[in-house]
Amino acid sequence: MILTFKQKMMSFAGKYEVYDEEGQVAYRIQGRVSIPKRYDIYDAQGENIAALKSKFFDFMPQFRLFVNGQEVGKVKKKFTFLTQKFEVDCNAWKIDGNIIGWNYSIVDANNALVASMERKMWHMTDQYVLDIVDPKDALLVLMIVLAIDAEKEGH
Repeated sequence: MILTFKQKMMSFAGKYEVYDEEGQVAYRIQGRVSIPKRYDIYDAQGENIAALKSKFFDFMPQFRLFVNGQEVGKVKKKFTFLTQKFEVDCNAWKIDGNIIGWNYSIVDANNALVASMERKMWHMTDQYVLDIVDPKDALLVLMIVLAIDAEKEGH
C-alpha cells in the first residue's frame, strides 16, 4: 500500500493530507497550536480516529499515539550526538535507516519490513511516500512518520 503524505502550505500548526494510490484523500491531519503539541487524524469521511500528543516536561521529546482514545504506543527522540534517532514503543517496531536524510524504514522485532518512508525533494512543502507492506498497519505507520516529522521540523 502506497500513501503520499503532503504538508499543506501556510500551515502554522501543521496541517497535512494523505493520499492513497488512486490520489484520493485517505486521511487528514490537523495540528493544534497548544502546549503540549497535538495532532488529530481524521479518516476520509471526516471522523476523528486517532491523535498524537506530545508529553509535556519530558527530558527528550516524546509523542504518545492514540487510536479511538486508547494509547497504543509512543515515539521518543533518543539522546545522541550528531545524529537523530527515535525509539518506537509500538508493536515491537523499530526505526532503521537514515532519519537525517529522511529515508528510513520501520521494521518489526524480526527485522521484517513494515514500511519504508522516502522524502520527495523539490516540493514547496514536505512530501513523503510511505510504502506499507500490510494495509492494516497504515494508520500506525502514518502516526510514527508524523511524530518524527513534527519533532524534526519543530511543529
